[in-house]
Amino acid sequence: MKHGRIFFNGNIVQVTQAADGRVRLPDGRLLLEADCHWLPPLQAGTVFALGLNYADHAAELAFKAPEVPLVFLKGPNTLIGHRARTRRPQDATYMHYECELAVVIGQTCKNVPKERALDMVAGYTVANDYAIRDYLENYYRPNLRVKNRDGCTPLGPWLTDAADVPDPQALRLSTRINGQTTQQGSTADMVFDVATLIAYLSSIMTLQPGDVILTGTPEGLADVQAGDVVETEIEGLGCLINCVVADAEFFA
Repeated sequence: MKHGRIFFNGNIVQVTQAADGRVRLPDGRLLLEADCHWLPPLQAGTVFALGLNYADHAAELAFKAPEVPLVFLKGPNTLIGHRARTRRPQDATYMHYECELAVVIGQTCKNVPKERALDMVAGYTVANDYAIRDYLENYYRPNLRVKNRDGCTPLGPWLTDAADVPDPQALRLSTRINGQTTQQGSTADMVFDVATLIAYLSSIMTLQPGDVILTGTPEGLADVQAGDVVETEIEGLGCLINCVVADAEFFA
């Protein structure tokens, strides 16, 4: 099942996806997906993000794939919903999307063995973790300005139950800018798979329900401009749409 959250009639409402793709309210009424005011599909806890977790992306940036997971944290201020707007600052010369599988933890866990790690997952969703190359000081440790800007990480539209994703390492990813495909990849190419990441993170700290792991992006990054519509899609999970806007529009 696919679960989401929208702002409807002045309230935050939990919704599900109907068989025809429309949005089902708790009372059974149906809305068109494009007519909804979307929020991230969950109230996130700690947000973990992976750097250089696809070998082809590391090579694209002329780096070796890491030998241990490169993890940094993101604040809740970064998360926005489906069809929301992300600001491209006026001084940016290169801003790119990052289509990522987002893993949502479903239960409190610590020191989880890899063979049990996927049992800790509540579900999966789509993330687009924008970065501005101009602000990047170190690819191995992205700084606050790159990865913690307000609204820089659209998430959604749906949280798909883990039971409906039998193998998170067999999902196709793609990104389109204004309808043109610019990125394609597969979660099979992760350096550290989902189970390994959960085992690693839970060996360091207790994971809680609602914690989110952004698992990295494959090669195929491209600069986005104000006015672009960016679609990040993962097989079986859905298509996350985001609009890039300039300062003048964002602060209007």
